[in-house]
Amino acid sequence: MSIRTGDAYLTSIDALGNKVLNGKSIVKKPLSKHSAFRGVMRTQAGLYDLQHDPAYADVLTYTDSDTGERYGLSFLKPETKEDLKRRSSMIRCWAEQTNGMVGRSPDYMNTVLMALSSSASLLEGKDNCFPDHLRSYYEYVRQHDLTMTHTFIDPQVNRADFYFEQNDEPIAAKVVDRNAEGIIIQGAKLLATQGGITDELVVMSTGGFEQDRGYGFAIPSNAEGLTFVARESFAGGKSTADYPLSARYEEIDTIVLFDKVLVPWERIFYYDNVAVASSFKNQSNFAAFTLHQVLIRRIAKLEFAIGLVQSLIEEINIAEYQHVQEKAASLVILAEVLQSLLQQAEAGAAPDQWGTFCPDLKPLQVASNIFARKYPEIAPMIHQLGASGLMSIPPLHAFKSEHGTALNHYLQGKTNLGKDRVKLFRLAWDFVMSSFGTRETLYEYFFFGDPVRLIGQFYGSVNFKPYTEKIDDLLS
Repeated sequence: MSIRTGDAYLTSIDALGNKVLNGKSIVKKPLSKHSAFRGVMRTQAGLYDLQHDPAYADVLTYTDSDTGERYGLSFLKPETKEDLKRRSSMIRCWAEQTNGMVGRSPDYMNTVLMALSSSASLLEGKDNCFPDHLRSYYEYVRQHDLTMTHTFIDPQVNRADFYFEQNDEPIAAKVVDRNAEGIIIQGAKLLATQGGITDELVVMSTGGFEQDRGYGFAIPSNAEGLTFVARESFAGGKSTADYPLSARYEEIDTIVLFDKVLVPWERIFYYDNVAVASSFKNQSNFAAFTLHQVLIRRIAKLEFAIGLVQSLIEEINIAEYQHVQEKAASLVILAEVLQSLLQQAEAGAAPDQWGTFCPDLKPLQVASNIFARKYPEIAPMIHQLGASGLMSIPPLHAFKSEHGTALNHYLQGKTNLGKDRVKLFRLAWDFVMSSFGTRETLYEYFFFGDPVRLIGQFYGSVNFKPYTEKIDDLLS
């Protein structure tokens, strides 16, 4: 079956027996039933089930003209602008189901793999490169509708450009041996969001200067010697009333440990090639398609924030104040700007040298830079609007106590009794003040890397000649 159900996803992950270190011990119980993972896993199961809903079938899936089979639409390699718009609608649909909160929803990595495989010809004829392995892996994942996460980043030991490890035992994951079966990886990588709760792990180095760190490959999440070290869960509890966001959307971030992990040859896209490791993602369609997917999700998340802010305003009746109006309006303006940039990117789509219709990269880069800087402003905005109401939020079972009637009276808002008002303010608290909420702010700020570095890269990509010619013309 090429279109997965939610139960199939949960059953598959549980059956893999992925090695996940949670605290001081390896998780023994099924991951889908563990308090740290079950919320987001059940949320994603719902996304898979939606593919089988007749009302969503044509939005979320497509029929391949070559095989006659139906696949998840996030695997579609667009050949026309209409294909790109279909991808956009699919991403939007899933993003709205999660209110944009799940950064590693399956369509993200499906998009990554689609983009890389559509650019696999870049690997042709280069040392230790296997473009057919990348194409075959794409077909394998598409056929089985598998979930993936990725890890690209090395541990934060020393960020000097020319840093070389001084120890014999590697820190950043590297190739330590090569044999008839494949390559052997030893060391660690950051930062695999949803590590351990996906079928597969895609690993790519960021280049550097050492041959044994120039690789790209994919392995099953239960590969021998592979361990995912989970951070502390930010899910406050399983109650979706008390923890409306974290109980549903908390994605565990993990460190990935490789203890002499064998990567079979057929799973290797390239190895021992620093030049390819440094250039492949940048020369491929990776940036255009991932920025496209992420922008659609971020717009959905921003629209959720707008709804939350306006709900708070109405609940405590503060709409008459101009600073309040300014805050709410600024979010709407931001959403409109991002939506316009998305439309511009799709309108400017064009086929690349291999016939894949890619969205225009420049407006997507602009949108990414804007959002990374503007999203951290939302939390203090909600702090100011909610004020003490963000702390006067007893757990909802308090309303079932002998003081429930009094709490309903004393904590009421303009339109709701205390219980419903507290539910709204607990939602706001989970969005911007809980561990989950503060992680979301950091996550969005650094999603594609340091925004200062990203804007420097954008600056380097701009052709300033048409602008400077205007100055030259005037002065002449």
